[in-house]
Parts: sequence; C-alpha cells; structure tokens
Amino acid sequence: MSPVDLELARRAPKALLHDHLDGGLRPQTVIELAKEFGYQRLPTTDVSDLAVWFNRGAKRNDLVLYLETFAHTVGVMQHADALERVAYECARDLADDGVVYAEVRFAPELNLEAGLTLDEVVAAAQRGLMRGAEETGTTMRLILCAMRTAAHSREIAELAVRWRDAGVVGFDIAGAEAGHPPSRHLDAFQYVQRENFHSTIHAGEAFGLPSIWEALQYCGAARLGHGVRIVDDISGPPGHETLGRLAQFVRDRRVPLELCPTSNVNTGVCASIAAHPIGMLRQLRFRVTVNTDNRLMSNTSMSNEFAQLSAAFGWGLDDVEWLTINAMKSAFIEFPERLRLINDIIKPGFAALRQEVTTGAQ
Repeated sequence: MSPVDLELARRAPKALLHDHLDGGLRPQTVIELAKEFGYQRLPTTDVSDLAVWFNRGAKRNDLVLYLETFAHTVGVMQHADALERVAYECARDLADDGVVYAEVRFAPELNLEAGLTLDEVVAAAQRGLMRGAEETGTTMRLILCAMRTAAHSREIAELAVRWRDAGVVGFDIAGAEAGHPPSRHLDAFQYVQRENFHSTIHAGEAFGLPSIWEALQYCGAARLGHGVRIVDDISGPPGHETLGRLAQFVRDRRVPLELCPTSNVNTGVCASIAAHPIGMLRQLRFRVTVNTDNRLMSNTSMSNEFAQLSAAFGWGLDDVEWLTINAMKSAFIEFPERLRLINDIIKPGFAALRQEVTTGAQ
C-alpha cells in the first residue's frame, strides 16, 4: 500500500468535523487585527516568532495550559469585521488544504467584549464563512459552543437553534473538562433534544470515562468531541482486546469519535502520533474521524494529520477515504447533502487519486 505523503493528502477530498475558529487564525492576521483594533497584549509582533510562540505554548502536555494561548486569538476577535475576516480566511485555508466539507466551531460568548450581541457575532462569522465557501466551493457550517466553565449554555443553545436555518448545524460545550461535567449543562442539552437539533460534546479528552458516559447517557450527544479516553474501557493485548460496557456501547451505536491526533499529543494524551490510540480504535472498527482541533496552536492541517498517520500506521488512500467517509456520514448537515458530497465529490476524488498512484507506479 502506497504511503500518503503531505502532497497526496492535500489533494485528497477531506471532511472536517472538529476545528475551532479561534484556534486556526493566520499569525499575520493576529498581528494585523491586534494593530487595527488596539489589542496590545501579543507576546511578539514578528510573524514567524508568533507562530512559534503559539505552537510552543500548546506543547505543554496539559489541556488547561493549552487553552491559555486562546486569550490572544479571542482578544483580536471582538469586532464584526475581525470575525468576518477570520471566518473568511478559515474557509479559504481549509479549501486550499483540500477540505470539501467542514464544521467549524467557536464560542460566541467570548466575543462580546467590544459590545457585539450574540446574534451579531454569529452573523459576522457566518458572513465570512459563506463568502469563503462561495469562492472555493467548500461546504462550510458552524457549531456554536458554550463554555462549560460558565453559565450561559442554555442561552447559547437557544442561539444555535435560532440560527439552524442560516448555517449553524450543532451545539457543543468546550473548555476545561476536569471538574466541569456535561451534566451541569443538562438543561441546554435537553432543550437541544426537544428542538430536534444536533449536539456534540467535548468529552474524553483531558478527563476519562465518566465524562464520556455523561455526554452520551445524560446529555444525548450524537458525537464525542475527542472521545479518545474511551480506550480506558478497553483492555487486553493487541489483537485480543476486550471492550468494557461503555466502549462496546460507543462502538455498537456507531458514536463518532472526533479524534485530533496532533492536539492530543500537545495536551499530553499520548507521547506521539505513533502512540495515539487511533490506530487501535480504527482496527477495532470504531466510528473514527480525523480532525485538526486548532490549526494554529498545533501547527497542523488535515493533510498533515493524514500524512503523519500514514507514516505511523502504514495507512494508504483506502484508509484515508474510509476515515473521510466516516466523517461525512457523521456530519450534521442534511442527509441528501451528505450523500451528494460522498458520491459526487469524495468517492470520485479518491478513485482519481488511486488511478494516478497506480499509473505512476507502473
């Protein structure tokens, strides 16, 4: 099986379910927005140094420390023009990386310091995403997050539902996981369920099985943001694993895992990509998806994630396609649109790449 290098991965049509808007800014944009709107707390105004600073700050093997770097990206995203620019550039950057479908998430409650309303925040981000989508052909949607450390989750859930016909496809809670269980936001998730809307929950990243269990069994999450700690419920030697009740439930129900390998290395979940549980979870046939989480902080892209996974686990184009279709099957966009993207764009795109690789090897 031919390895998938960075260039081949870039040309593959990809689907992305877990990408934070405030975690994917261009370093140059951070500096320019800081100057334009008077944000004076950046550690440096040199583009290369700032990129290194964000990445170095993320590599501290601790989720709470990792999240500290967001003070600066959120700090320059307090005005409508800034939000629209960041969202537009997000759509352009993902399209340039070969992403054909993306759900980008952010927490509107963090963008109110300059006087915007929640609806104005969403409107600005949506304008940017749609402008980028129209120019590139990439399908873009938003997921709205409430901060699990705050008390605004019901308000944000109502905001997400209010925008459901204008580009928002889901609701999430994000932020420090330990000590802030999903059940504290049960009212918001029950509201989302009553409205026949979608939810994904950050769970099983820095905290283990109880977080996953609550997300699924109390809050009714359709997907798990990260969910990597489900491996704590799997035992036994390679090839002879035994699944506990929760792991078996997650696999049998086909609960999608929004895995983010490089980010997990950064936050100390595992020591390296090669040591990431995604290899075992893929082999055990969990509904695994590959995601970026925060492209700026982790200095990554979807192509980089797949190239690294190919090198670590020997995955080829068939594996990348399988993972991409997993993501598309798990997307919150309407079912006919999922089918269209799979049958008209993703499968033909991979078939053409396989033909190229086969012809080139002859």
